[in-house]
Amino acid sequence: MSKKDLQRFEVANGKRGWLGKRVYHPGKINMFKRLLNLKIFSYIGLLIVKILTSTYRVRIANPEIETDILKRKQVPIYASWHQRFFPGITFFATRKPISIMISQSRDGELISRIVNTLGWYPVRGSSSKGGRQALRELQKRVREGYRVGHIVDGPRGPHGVVKPGLLLIAQASEMPIVPVIISSEKKWVFNSWDRFMVPKPFSRVIIRFGDEIRVSKNLQQSEFEEKRLSIENTLKHLYLETDAMWTNPAEIHRLFDTRPL
Repeated sequence: MSKKDLQRFEVANGKRGWLGKRVYHPGKINMFKRLLNLKIFSYIGLLIVKILTSTYRVRIANPEIETDILKRKQVPIYASWHQRFFPGITFFATRKPISIMISQSRDGELISRIVNTLGWYPVRGSSSKGGRQALRELQKRVREGYRVGHIVDGPRGPHGVVKPGLLLIAQASEMPIVPVIISSEKKWVFNSWDRFMVPKPFSRVIIRFGDEIRVSKNLQQSEFEEKRLSIENTLKHLYLETDAMWTNPAEIHRLFDTRPL
């Protein structure tokens, strides 16, 4: 087959255009673009997270709750709302080894790349897809000494509603849940499903540990729902209580060692 005949064959089969240039199918081009953008955006996202969180003035309230659990050779399951977790991405990455469940969505892939680079061990799955396999993987990590970070209302809400996955992780691992309440003095609020919050540069941030919560492995169905609702209400109360701390100059002075306002 001559070169000219070969070009005609490739044109007929969609491999070359009529000008003799090689043609790439839109599906392949879009896939390449998605992969390229994913990699670029993960690096950009990582850079933004690191720069922004490095400016925060973070203080921990009730650190003894976490310390007591670790002294017992146990690991905490850090439970937080999706809305407030932005400062926790880098803060809890220092609590190595630590794992977190992230959905198998395309957005989850981007987040997974970022947290993995920061030092988290991402486990892919959610209540809607891959949850059982992810639960088994988290259980394995806990036995190896990993702490667990868990977004109780992720990946898509409703906001503030504790999903059963938190309780299942606690039951499977037999480790305590520790509410993690994050509150910032100055913040941006985004128009997302949960009004996602990002503290502004140089903002003061409180990370507060709530009392540990145990979940029995032998809960009946009605007891399970009662426990889930109890944890949900506890988190809501703690968020309201912690946000109110910004109106108490003496408490803020105690935490940040600044002059009372």
